[in-house]
Amino acid sequence: METQSAAARRPARPFIEVLAGKTLVPPPIWMMRQAGRYLPEYRQTRKEAGSFLDLCYNPDLAFEVTMQPIRRFGFDASILFSDILVVPHALGRDLRFEEGRGPLMTPIDASEVDAIDGDGFHDHLAPVYETVGRLRRELPPTTALIGFCGAPWTVATYMIAGHGTPDQAPGRLFAYRHADAMSRLLAKLADQSAEYLIRQISAGADAVQIFDSWSGVLDESSFEALCVAPVARMVKIVKAVHPNVPIIGFPKGAGSLYGSFRQKTAVDALGLDWTVPLSQAKHLQAGGAVQGNLDPMRLVAGGQALDQGVDAILEQLTGGPLVFNLGHGITPETPISHVERMIERVRRWRGN
Repeated sequence: METQSAAARRPARPFIEVLAGKTLVPPPIWMMRQAGRYLPEYRQTRKEAGSFLDLCYNPDLAFEVTMQPIRRFGFDASILFSDILVVPHALGRDLRFEEGRGPLMTPIDASEVDAIDGDGFHDHLAPVYETVGRLRRELPPTTALIGFCGAPWTVATYMIAGHGTPDQAPGRLFAYRHADAMSRLLAKLADQSAEYLIRQISAGADAVQIFDSWSGVLDESSFEALCVAPVARMVKIVKAVHPNVPIIGFPKGAGSLYGSFRQKTAVDALGLDWTVPLSQAKHLQAGGAVQGNLDPMRLVAGGQALDQGVDAILEQLTGGPLVFNLGHGITPETPISHVERMIERVRRWRGN
């Protein structure tokens, strides 16, 4: 365990200070999917890797693509380059990525859930932990390192459908028709994902984020059972080992349920998607740090649309703990010059 004097000597990381509740002006900034196809250096490394999974599991290449946006833009936080589906892959499910189709898996049947076990789980993910350790050693001292995983519900939807769908109808039907099997699947995913986050933190991650990209397709009672309960279980497990490491929850599309999500899961910070009104975001900010929530299409558009979106967030939310980010991941067609413009606008902000 780190001593108090060692912690005092560690350089301040603005991103971590904000997650702890501090208000900084200008706020720290990073972007979801900041290592990605909009960068020419990423496209080159991706070609070198041969396949997307090979890129995720190769510590040298995963380190390289994680560092690329830090070298180019100097973000305040770096997020591990990986994928949410490495967890079911490490649990023995097949996984491949096809260009233009995304992830593909053999759909899991309700009768197969109990056969899932964690044998070899951490061995399979050892390259990821190696990447995390190297990143923490070589990142700038003031740059935070974020580990992550998918939330159990979102990961389960891909396992059940075998691919991405517009509204995750297969996962929702599975939950209604096989409620007990779904409960057991989510519990297994919650436990293994929490252990995965614990290992990332032990390897050097300063904070972790749980992505629930498909929480917005659920009705209120399903949201409680399929989104809130498994994430709360994860937070409890992680905090029992690393009580002082902040956890960001990102229940995309949660709308009016964002507040109850924070309260019931005990996450330290909320990632907000771009549909969350800034008046609601300001109210949520009273309970702790918020992250977001620029519409990624404003970043693609650039110009006045970008400037107005950035300014509105800064005007409304820099009175409390804010991490400036997008409301979802950056898209491949985003011009690099627009990213530079956004960063410059955020960093020169000094308030009204």
